[in-house]
Amino acid sequence: MLDLFPNEKINLNLPDAVFEWYPNFISNETADDLFQKLLEETPWQHDEITIFGKKILQPRLTCLFGNEGKPYSYSGLTMYPKPWNSSIMFLKTEIEKICNQNFTTVLANLYRNEKDSNGWHADNEKELGRDPIIASISLGETRKFQIKHHTNKEYKCNLELTHGSLLLMKEGSQIHYKHQLPKSTSPKNARINLTFRTIL
Repeated sequence: MLDLFPNEKINLNLPDAVFEWYPNFISNETADDLFQKLLEETPWQHDEITIFGKKILQPRLTCLFGNEGKPYSYSGLTMYPKPWNSSIMFLKTEIEKICNQNFTTVLANLYRNEKDSNGWHADNEKELGRDPIIASISLGETRKFQIKHHTNKEYKCNLELTHGSLLLMKEGSQIHYKHQLPKSTSPKNARINLTFRTIL
């Protein structure tokens, strides 16, 4: 049984949206085990995406898991889901208990080192609906995560996403804000990020 601490919640208190952070959602020991299993067992892909009309390799590895075979598209890339595995299914079930959401899909991201990143974006693809809820689990190396408001530069946040933490981006988060995981200037070990979402 995984050790879970779902009641340790921090509200980021950003206007126009709800962001909830659970810094110790799972214990270090359990997070260590999950990280190693996912690192070794996930069929990681290194795909091309289209940015400003130019095709580039994503600066990270990815894999899509989900049910009903529903594809997910972003930046000119369409991914087709692999079947859920036991580690991801357990996390899905536990996250759903605290956010009242039925997730159909998870995008797994492997940031191999400090050079891997994810630029400014919102998870606002049409198949997610107008105001989606995104649940983001972090495993492995701590990395800086940045959030900024679309129109008001004063509304922003830098968050250190730690091993075993959960960030819930809820109502308004993908409408009014963008987020990114920037490159780091200091050496970083690998980090796995699981972003659970619902495809309509």
